[in-house]
Amino acid sequence: MAAYTIGVDFGTLSGRAVLVNVKTGEELADSVFDYPHAVMDRELPDGTKLGVDWALQHPQDYLDVFYHTIPEVLKKSGVSPSEVAGIGIDFTACTFMPVKADGTPLCFLKEFQSDPNAWVKLWKHHAAQDKANRLNEIAHARGEKWIERYGGKISSEWEVPKVWQVLEESPAAYDATDCFMEAADWVVWALCGKLTRNTCTAGYKGIWHKQDSYPSKDFYKALDPRLENYVEEKLSYPLAELGSRVGGLTAEMAARTGLLEGTAVAAANVDAHVTVPAVKIEHAGAMLAIMGTSTCHILLGTEEHTVPGMCGVVEGGVYPGFYGYEAGQSCVGDHFAWFIDNCLPASYYEEAKKEGKNIHVFLREKAETLEVGESGLLALDWWNGNRSVLVDVDLTGMMLGMTLQTKPEEIYRALIEATAFGTRKIIETFRENGVPVEEFYASGGISQKDPMTMQIYADVINLPIRIAGSKQGPALGSAIFAAVAAGSENGGYDDVFSAARAMGKLRDQIYLPIPANVAAYDKLYAEYSALHDYFGRGANDVMKRLKALKKTVK
Repeated sequence: MAAYTIGVDFGTLSGRAVLVNVKTGEELADSVFDYPHAVMDRELPDGTKLGVDWALQHPQDYLDVFYHTIPEVLKKSGVSPSEVAGIGIDFTACTFMPVKADGTPLCFLKEFQSDPNAWVKLWKHHAAQDKANRLNEIAHARGEKWIERYGGKISSEWEVPKVWQVLEESPAAYDATDCFMEAADWVVWALCGKLTRNTCTAGYKGIWHKQDSYPSKDFYKALDPRLENYVEEKLSYPLAELGSRVGGLTAEMAARTGLLEGTAVAAANVDAHVTVPAVKIEHAGAMLAIMGTSTCHILLGTEEHTVPGMCGVVEGGVYPGFYGYEAGQSCVGDHFAWFIDNCLPASYYEEAKKEGKNIHVFLREKAETLEVGESGLLALDWWNGNRSVLVDVDLTGMMLGMTLQTKPEEIYRALIEATAFGTRKIIETFRENGVPVEEFYASGGISQKDPMTMQIYADVINLPIRIAGSKQGPALGSAIFAAVAAGSENGGYDDVFSAARAMGKLRDQIYLPIPANVAAYDKLYAEYSALHDYFGRGANDVMKRLKALKKTVK
């Protein structure tokens, strides 16, 4: 009997499911469900206004992803529920939420519906930056060794600053919370009724270490005396290794999704990390960039090194037997979309319409005709802060070199080049600190549909770039881990390496660096590096001063 698994990928604006043949990796059907509440960054559903840098979500949207996409992939594929061996999920992270002991999100309770701190804090929620700053100061003052595993800084996007914000701003919400947890773990709980904490998010986002566990009670007490027993009081549930079977699908979820009760449910994972097996990577020195609204960089190593500005290094955080390194850029696809949505003249839309072209395609065609350096422009890619290697969300974007002759396509290309320079900065920082980067792979929407951008990246980083063979990399990765959770006795696999070899995919196409462009970009990158350090390392904090002024006015 054929065996299939389902992978469900929870992104920033939508959730998507893919149904995959376990033996061949063939994707028989996929389905996407857009979150009705999207990202709540201005107000809550009841109209409660939000402050600067808030980014919240509604947990009901996550359940609705299951209710819509799983029945649809079963219908589209014609696969019988009895042939589905397992289901796996991945999620953006750190996307964190307060929950009651029975699994009810705090924001579902009437008394907390108007409290922003009772809702899901999306990964790009940056309103806890002041907590992150204080946390980092205290950790360094105390000589906490674990902070070097996070590049010397904990981001406001991670768990503890977000929880600390709840405690400080909404102590009643903190006290009413039985479990603080990743949304990734909450949806697994919803599927199988078992509460676990996956080791990937615990390690990368929650300051957990396989040998050393969590930071000491004294550290949490130094943040706030009320946090002294945070781990024991709010995180007292078991850890789940990647690829493990957490439980079986509940009768209720089976009825809602069309799957069979007891279908294997895999431990939760992170959207970036779960994509590694989807592109068949199983060796050290290979970096994967998952390129979408933001970019996450995942790299395998055989030793644990401290790398300034990395998001984390976790033993077994991607694969057993390897150290998984993470870095990232907070604004990539969002960067390009911002420009098209806000900065193009009407004449460009009119001309694109006349030629029957999508505005993105039209603008890209114009940008492709430009030679490297022709525009005289250089940008810093910090429109949503800097995740790596500066780890500072208070940094902002910049464009240098504009004149009265500057054209939109020149600005657009400069923004793309800036993100490529940011990736090169990450690669060089790893190399300088003992972690080799010898190969480069790309997944995500940009890698699939934007050849110009991928060629620019190949030229800037001076490495060939291999492209994922699936348009749904994270969902495919989740389906691969679902096959491991099901096990060989149920038609799956007993280890993720075997599953990846059978189910992962790569395109034949490879983007090769063009030597003349590599040389030209070396010159531009030198200028980018100078600006990067000048505005990002304290020589001129004008970006932060302007942002602080903005907050006093709004």
